[in-house]
Amino acid sequence: MSAVPHAFDPAVVDAVLAHMNGDHLDDNLLIVRAHGVPEATAASMSDVDGEAGTWTVIGPEGPLGERRILWPGAPITERAEIRREVVALYDAACVALGVEPRPH
Repeated sequence: MSAVPHAFDPAVVDAVLAHMNGDHLDDNLLIVRAHGVPEATAASMSDVDGEAGTWTVIGPEGPLGERRILWPGAPITERAEIRREVVALYDAACVALGVEPRPH
C-alpha cells in the first residue's frame, strides 16, 4: 500500500458523495453499523479516496465523528472501482447484521 492514498478528482468525489447521500442513506447506515459503530442512528458519506471511504456518523445523542473504512478489495485508482468497493462493504454489512440485501 502506498503512503499516500490515490486522490480522486474533486468532481468524482462530489458525484460519489451526492449519489451515496442522495440515494443510499440506509446503505451508509448499515455500512457504519457493521464496521464498528453499532449505535449509529444516521450516517452520510463525507469523503472517498483510493484507500477508504469516510462517513460522518450520528448517534442517539448527537455527532459521533467520522469513521474511515478501508476498501475490502485493496486500494483503488479508478472511478468504477469505487462502486465495486462500496457494494462489497454493503454486502458484508448485510451479512454481518443479518439484513437481506437488496438487488444491485
